[in-house]
Amino acid sequence: MPEMHLPWLEFSVLIPLVGSLIVFLISSPDTARRYSILICSLTLACTIGEWLDFNTLHTFEAHDHWDVCSALLGRDMFVIDELSAPLLPVAGLICLMTVLTTLRTKITRFSFGLTLLSEALLLATFSCREPWPLIFLLSLSIVPPLIELRTRRRSVRFFSLHMTAFVLLLVTGQALVPDTSTAEHAPVLASCLLVAAALLRSGAVPMHCWLTDLFEKASFGTALLFVTPMTGAYAIMRLVLPIAPDWTLHTISMISLLTAIYAAGMALVQHDARRFFCFIFLSHSSLVLTGVEMATPVGLTGALCVWLSVSISMLGFGLTLRSVEARTGRISLATFHGLFEHTPYLAALFLVTGLASIGFPGTIGFIGSELLVEGGLKLSPLIGVTVVLTAMLNGVSVVLAYFRVFTGTRHIGASMLQCRPAERVAILALVLLILGGGLYPQPSVSSRYHAAMHLLSQRNAASAAEPAAGEHGESPETTAMLPPRITPQPNESQPNESQPESTVSQSAE
Repeated sequence: MPEMHLPWLEFSVLIPLVGSLIVFLISSPDTARRYSILICSLTLACTIGEWLDFNTLHTFEAHDHWDVCSALLGRDMFVIDELSAPLLPVAGLICLMTVLTTLRTKITRFSFGLTLLSEALLLATFSCREPWPLIFLLSLSIVPPLIELRTRRRSVRFFSLHMTAFVLLLVTGQALVPDTSTAEHAPVLASCLLVAAALLRSGAVPMHCWLTDLFEKASFGTALLFVTPMTGAYAIMRLVLPIAPDWTLHTISMISLLTAIYAAGMALVQHDARRFFCFIFLSHSSLVLTGVEMATPVGLTGALCVWLSVSISMLGFGLTLRSVEARTGRISLATFHGLFEHTPYLAALFLVTGLASIGFPGTIGFIGSELLVEGGLKLSPLIGVTVVLTAMLNGVSVVLAYFRVFTGTRHIGASMLQCRPAERVAILALVLLILGGGLYPQPSVSSRYHAAMHLLSQRNAASAAEPAAGEHGESPETTAMLPPRITPQPNESQPNESQPESTVSQSAE
């Protein structure tokens, strides 16, 4: 097993963990903010270094692991593989952008120490693939927002009740899973409990009310850090997908699809900006779960691509609302605010990130949305049509919210609303990432396709290991380098029309 050049994984987790202890000892909020920006920047650099090292061999077969844990426990608990390699840089980006765009008027109400602690737990979660340590980390991730709610003297009953149920379902379900469990001989009760826990954490209908409660009571930044990485989807990948029977996956897909269309409709009628963001994010994250539970190469590839694009785009979308809210207070979508003349940069970021989240052409979400629709149509025309309808409703919601916040009237106020330099840096970075990923999507799609095939092969080693290598004799390494649209898929009757039949036969040989 080839090793990485540097211990990027250890650095990525330990730097924010140690940094949180340092920041907790700093009494000045402004100094804590500067230290947090530095620590988050170093952490992001380490996660990018890990990702680049992982792709150095161009075979996606390198696996970085934590040597200390491997020596003490005799197994690789924290491992970087095909699924988690790009998730760590995205998690580091989410934390850095949140800290960077925190204005000085809000630093006394935003805990930088808890943010760094949340980042360390998030990175450890995304690099963990052992069930019980993963459950432990998912349980610990609940603590920072709970502490903030207590500090703000807000009621924690609703949030703690749902999260307690989430932990109990996870623990009970995993305790009932035998060591020899497979998808063909899956424990029904354990699968149902794990599925219920994952759906609860993801906010599926009717277990979504804790999301709106969190956004209304916690700070906007803390709520963003807790939901945008979509750790519920990661729990499904690691705990549910390898052992759940097919009927369970289809049930999750239907529930997620219902949640997506329901949340899209609710976003259309919201008057509070935070509730609007909560529902539109829930709609997009439910589409990710819909693709995950398709358990087909194209659908799963689309879901993994949408996972990355939604995390990045909805991060920018939420940070825009957060920045506007820091200047004007809670935003009501029942009236026009006319802020474009005062904050044109935020208006541009709002529109770009909102359109990217629905898969607008030329943005990072376009290819993933296309693959998700294609995978849904191959299973059922109803699924594909519902995904398209959900994207349409979300697009209408984004445009309506843009008109309400930035147009319609002339804002007159004594305070200066222009963007700060730190916000402009964040806006530029996010826009370049969104447009660059849309104009050059091949590396991301190839990586996500190989991760999808790897997950499917883990689900059923006897039947899915063969599709992972292709039905025509290709090696997994060769298949992984081909884009999903022109690669022969298992159990798919026709090749892509844009590829000549001779090319397909040559690749099969």
